Amino acid sequence: MAGTHGYSDDKQRHINRLRRIEGQVRGLQRMVEDDQYCIDVLTQTSAVNSALRSFALSILDEHLKHCVAHAVASGGEEADAKVKEASEAIARLVRS
Repeated sequence: MAGTHGYSDDKQRHINRLRRIEGQVRGLQRMVEDDQYCIDVLTQTSAVNSALRSFALSILDEHLKHCVAHAVASGGEEADAKVKEASEAIARLVRS
């Protein structure tokens, strides 16, 4: 497990997803540069936020299935630390 992360098996899929999000953000920049209608910019902003939230939840899911599950199976302080770390990450996502 050393050196691997829960998302490693789907790394290329995640990179592709992030590139699509990057393209959406560049599209937002072009919309502002081109003086697009405010509501259209806000609609696209909402789409970007949704895509990022979906990405984050996917990474969180893989973290829980891989990193946290492995730590819990091992038990001890590592398990407690990984569960606490995951709880804090969830709290940050909920606040964002």
